[in-house]
Amino acid sequence: MASLPFTKMQGAGNDFIIINNMELKLDPSRFGAIAKRVCTHRLSLGGDALMVADLPRHGGDLRMRFYNADGTEGEMCGNGARCLARYAYEKGLSGEAVTIETMAGDVLGWRNTQREYRIRLNSPEVLQLDHPLQVNGVSYECSYLELGSPGLPHAVVHLPGLSSRPLEALRPLGAAIRSHPSFPKGANVNFWDMEADGTIRELTFERGVEDFTLACGTGTGSTAAVLTLRGLTSARPVCLCMMGGVLKVEVERNRDQITGLYLIGDTNLVAEGVITDEDLTLSAP
Repeated sequence: MASLPFTKMQGAGNDFIIINNMELKLDPSRFGAIAKRVCTHRLSLGGDALMVADLPRHGGDLRMRFYNADGTEGEMCGNGARCLARYAYEKGLSGEAVTIETMAGDVLGWRNTQREYRIRLNSPEVLQLDHPLQVNGVSYECSYLELGSPGLPHAVVHLPGLSSRPLEALRPLGAAIRSHPSFPKGANVNFWDMEADGTIRELTFERGVEDFTLACGTGTGSTAAVLTLRGLTSARPVCLCMMGGVLKVEVERNRDQITGLYLIGDTNLVAEGVITDEDLTLSAP
């Protein structure tokens, strides 16, 4: 029987299973298979992703290894980094400021309150404000960004009337854009709309989850960057509403360049314990 100590956290509805490989010392080649199993709802613990806290390589406090629910490794996750910043502080791995090493580059984080954390997202290394798409003969207003290097790909797509559209009707469109030929790495798809009272709605179809999630931190940062650069909002911070709640983004810019993206929001410590899933294999077969 497997015995895997874990912490489960969520930020704006993104839920993560966190394990400490600095103590566990599991074979990294198993992380993808472990993620695919433990993130499966109903059959195991269930979650959007597995985050592995591992030894830093170049002076950070810890290293994030991020695995989507389908077992693929992701470059970084904004809401995950906020949760991992709190995890590091409460487990004594860092102080109130933390440096998290990720595949996309170092992410800095700060403790604002017991539950609210602020991180600096990786800066856009690729930014195409005008990247129009054609899907099934329909044109969509789209921007394309990659945060960090190697970049985490995001499509930011304006979809009027977003809040009134059922998820079932949007799911095929999200899947089509996620795998659109113009995105060689695929893309996380962030639909947005601004309502009459100025409320910004966002809905993300996530690569690796292959469905809509309650929130996406890097997607929220990407959307706030696009709206700021397009002159559609001048709010400081930009507040975006999604199914999992509200996230805030501080956007720093120099003309048409983004010089800083800061993601702010609450974290929730959901559970701690031991996964005893009898169908989970920790060692190599």
